[in-house]
Amino acid sequence: MESSRLEQARQILKRYWGFDSFRPLQDDIILSVLEHRDTLGLMPTGGGKSITFQVPTMAMEGLALVVTPIISLMKDQVDNLLARGIRATYLHAGLTKREATLCYERCLNGKAKFLYVSPERLQNDNFLNELRRMDVCLLVVDEAHCISQWGYDFRPSFLSIARVRKLFPEVPVLALTATATPRVVTDIMDKLEFGRHNVFSKSFARDNLTYVVRHTHEKNDELVHIVSSMTGCAIIYVRSRNRTKLISDELRRNGITADYYHAGLSIEEKEDKQNKWKAGELRVMVATNAFGMGIDKPDVRLVVHVDVPNSLEEYYQEAGRAGRDGKRAYAVLLVKPTDRATLHRHLAEAFPEKDFIRRTYERVGNFLEVAVGEGYGKMLDFNFNLFCNTFKQPILPTHNALRILTQAGYIQFVEEVETQSRVMILANKDQLYNLNPTTPNADRVLQALLRTYTGLFADYVFINEDTLAYRFGLDQHNIYESLLEYTRMHILHYVPRKRTPYVIYTTSREEPRHLLFPKAIYEELREHMRARIEAVVGYAFGDEKQCRERYLLNYFGEPRQETCGHCDNCIEARKRASYDMRDVHEGILYMAGQRPRRLDEFFATLRFTRDDIAAAVAFLVDEGFLLHLPDDTYSSKKC
Repeated sequence: MESSRLEQARQILKRYWGFDSFRPLQDDIILSVLEHRDTLGLMPTGGGKSITFQVPTMAMEGLALVVTPIISLMKDQVDNLLARGIRATYLHAGLTKREATLCYERCLNGKAKFLYVSPERLQNDNFLNELRRMDVCLLVVDEAHCISQWGYDFRPSFLSIARVRKLFPEVPVLALTATATPRVVTDIMDKLEFGRHNVFSKSFARDNLTYVVRHTHEKNDELVHIVSSMTGCAIIYVRSRNRTKLISDELRRNGITADYYHAGLSIEEKEDKQNKWKAGELRVMVATNAFGMGIDKPDVRLVVHVDVPNSLEEYYQEAGRAGRDGKRAYAVLLVKPTDRATLHRHLAEAFPEKDFIRRTYERVGNFLEVAVGEGYGKMLDFNFNLFCNTFKQPILPTHNALRILTQAGYIQFVEEVETQSRVMILANKDQLYNLNPTTPNADRVLQALLRTYTGLFADYVFINEDTLAYRFGLDQHNIYESLLEYTRMHILHYVPRKRTPYVIYTTSREEPRHLLFPKAIYEELREHMRARIEAVVGYAFGDEKQCRERYLLNYFGEPRQETCGHCDNCIEARKRASYDMRDVHEGILYMAGQRPRRLDEFFATLRFTRDDIAAAVAFLVDEGFLLHLPDDTYSSKKC
C-alpha cells in the first residue's frame, strides 16, 4: 500500500512538475499526509516545501486550505499552479467583495484544488460559514512557527487555525517551517492539536555553506572588499529601506552591478529588479528581509548581513539562501563593537512602556474616528506614516505597540497589503460593440486591454497601466478614467492598484485604562526575545574558537560534538595549529624591517590569523620593537 501511494505521488510529480523523484524528506512527508496523519515538516529554505502539500492534494478528493501570512508569496504560488494547469485561488484582505464571491463559487463548485488564505481570514465568521460547505481534504499551515508565541515571528491570528480544525476533525494538518527550536516544535503541535508527535526534519547542517563573522569598524569598506574579492551573485541584507539604496550606490561606485529592494517599492519595480537579478543582469541585490521569500535562485554564492539580526532563526533562514545548488557558498555577518548595544536597544524598542501602548490605542481610535464601544469587526484603511506624523509618534515603538495590541486581541494590525490592478469583463462580446463612453479615447483603452490580456471574460486578470500606456501611446490617467467609466456602465469591473495597511477591530473600542496586557503577551515574550538576542550575541561576539555551525546546530536542538571544519573559526584553528607566536613575531619584524607598513599589509601578506597578527603587533609596539606612527603605519625600531 505504501509503495503504491508513493508511486501515484511520483506520477503526479512527473506529470505536473516534470521531476522523476522527490528531494530528501519530501516523500516521507507526502506519505504521512496521504496516510491522514497530522504532520510537521522542518525543511530548510529552498527545500521544496510546497511540493509536500501540492502533490498529495492532487492525489486526494477535495481541496487543500493553505494558510500563509505572505500575500505576495500566496499570489506567486497560485500563479505557478495555474501555469501548470492546476486550479487554485486565494483570499486576502485586499480583495473586493466581488472577487471574494467569485473565489467562494469556484471552491464550492469543485473548480479549485487549492484555496490560499491569510490567517486573518480565519477570524471572519462569514468565511468560516462558507468554508464548512467546502470539501476540504487537507489543512496546510505554512510558516508554522508564526503560531507559537516562542517563535521569532509570532502572529496571534494563526491561533484561529484551531477553529478550522474543529470544522474538519477528520482532515489532517500539515505544518511547515524552515526554522524552529525544540520548544517551538512542541508548541506548534500543541497549538494545532496534533493527535500525536509526528515530525520530519532535515539536518540544519549545510556542508557547502561557510559561516563567517567579520569584525570591522567600517562595514561599507569591508563589504566592498568582500564582494570585490568573490565571484557570483550575492544578497546583502540590511534593516533600513533607505540604506538599501545607499549601499547599492556605494557598490556601483566601486564597479559592482547592484540594485536595491524593499517592501516600499511598487509591485512593478519589485518584479523588474527581481527578474534582472535572477537573469544575471545584476550581480548583487541589497535588500531588507522583504527580499527572498519564494525566491529560488540556486547559484547565490554569497549572503552578507550588514546589520546583525535579532534572532538566529532569522539569520539562518536568510543565510540559507546561499548555495542551494550544493556548491561552496558563504554567509558573512559584519559586526562592529556598537552592535551589541544596538541589539539590546532593539529589545527596548520592541516592548515600549505599557502607557505608550495605551496611548497609541487611544490615538488609533481617534485617527480612524471610531467611538468608544463601537468598531467591532470593522476593517479600516490605516495610513501608518500619516498617523505617526499626526501624533508625533516614533515609528519603531509605534509599530511594536500595534503588534502588542494585536497579540493582546484588541485590534488586528495588517501591514502593507499591495494589490495589482485587475480587470474582469462582465459583458458578453456582443455587448462590447456600439458603446458610447464619454471619456476621451475610452474605446482605444478597451481595445488595448483586449489585445494585451487573455481570460478577461472568465476571471479577474492582473493588468499593468504602465504597459498599456507604453504600448499603445495612451495616457495613464486616461486609462484610469476610462476603466472607471466602463465599471460604472457594468461593462467590466476594474480594481485599481492599492497599497495600504489595515486595522481590524477584533473587539469594540475600549477606554485605554481598561486595556490589559497578560504576562504571556508582554513580560514572557520580552524575556524570550532577550534570550534570542543573547544567542545572537554569543554567535557574533562569543568565543573565537567556537565552531559557527556547531553553535547554530546546538541552538536548533541538533547537538553535535565535532566541528564543521569550514567556518571561519575552524579555518583559523587549523592555521594556529601550524605555527607558534614566535613565527608571527619574526614575520612582522621581517616585513617592518623592509619599509614602514600599514596593519592591513600584514593581514594580507602573512599566513597567520588576523587576531594573532593584531596581538603580535600590539606586543611588539609595547615592548619597543616597533614604533606606531600617527598615520597608522608601522616601521621597525630595531630588529
